[in-house]
Amino acid sequence: MMSVSKLPQTGTTIFTVMSALANEVGAINLSQGFPDYQTDPKLINLVTKAMKNGHNQYAPMAGWMPLREQIAHKTEKLYGARYNPDTEITITAGGTQAIFTAICAAIHPNDEVIVFEPAYDCYAPAIKLMGGTVKSLELEPPDYRIAWDMVKRLISNRTRMIILNSPHNPTSTILRQEDIDELTAIVKNRDILILSDEVYEHLIFDGETHHSMARYAELQQRSFIVSSFGKLFHTTGWKLGYCLAPAAMMQEFRKIHQYLVFSVNTPMQVAIAEYLKYESTYLSLPGFFEQKRDAFRQGLAQTRFELLPCSGSYFQSVRYTNISNVKDTDFAIQVAKEFGVASIPVSAFYSKGTDYRVLRFCFAKKQETLDKAVERLMKL
Repeated sequence: MMSVSKLPQTGTTIFTVMSALANEVGAINLSQGFPDYQTDPKLINLVTKAMKNGHNQYAPMAGWMPLREQIAHKTEKLYGARYNPDTEITITAGGTQAIFTAICAAIHPNDEVIVFEPAYDCYAPAIKLMGGTVKSLELEPPDYRIAWDMVKRLISNRTRMIILNSPHNPTSTILRQEDIDELTAIVKNRDILILSDEVYEHLIFDGETHHSMARYAELQQRSFIVSSFGKLFHTTGWKLGYCLAPAAMMQEFRKIHQYLVFSVNTPMQVAIAEYLKYESTYLSLPGFFEQKRDAFRQGLAQTRFELLPCSGSYFQSVRYTNISNVKDTDFAIQVAKEFGVASIPVSAFYSKGTDYRVLRFCFAKKQETLDKAVERLMKL
């Protein structure tokens, strides 16, 4: 019998709650971040081929080597950074496992980790499980820019890690060159690691640059970089991602990884290794999602919502202060039940439940799904 919870404040995630509500009331589910359209049949056929060719046993602990080689090629092509596939790249069971593993490998009791809120909800629990302390810095709409002078005030001799997420979930903001400059100045000559959640790296719009930590030598040498094939290939259910890190950091990462999952499913790794040879599969993604973003924003502009900026990811946030004054958790439930569209209340991404009356919608959906959702939201 469990006597004391290790995460006493943690309940069921908001994603599970809102998806369950959507199913219960028959709402269009724009809450959880997953597509409602099919992945490329070519990729499915490659998985089938891998299975038929006997790739059904354990992959190497660090991942299928041809896949790691393709990731190294892609990373060098996009960001000019060289990673050794043998010692600096590990295939993981999705981005969340990679994030958890990196935190487990790096954080000791009483270490402090700076987290920018609203934050994806897997960061803080992992830090707390390791006995670390979360040092939160709240960002505010509409632009959710990082106040770097405040970051400097949070730095102490116990600061071990800064967690970054760009493109950002849930706010759809991105890091810009000035952010990189400030970050570089802060960590210079300090023993601070970076965990960079870059799972939406290819979903960046308006010709903007993705400022991966891999682009900058000073940052690369201290960074765990996490990415996801689920976001890349519309296959969130496959739970496949990867982590990049310098060899010494990756060695510690793998010590944890081998006892969490050991290795991840082989046939899909084999298939993705082959599929990644077609560079258009990821180079075409910004245009694909930008088109969806533009169409969805055009539709939402006809509603009473205030649209917040969207520079990356496949989420659109809206403020509803001119529609209602009820708190966002209640309003999200009301919109799902009465108007048939499920969203995520953004206060769920703040540890203190800070409520700016903002909802997040996922637009990684078929056009007819988005059109139907807009039609319903226009009745608000």
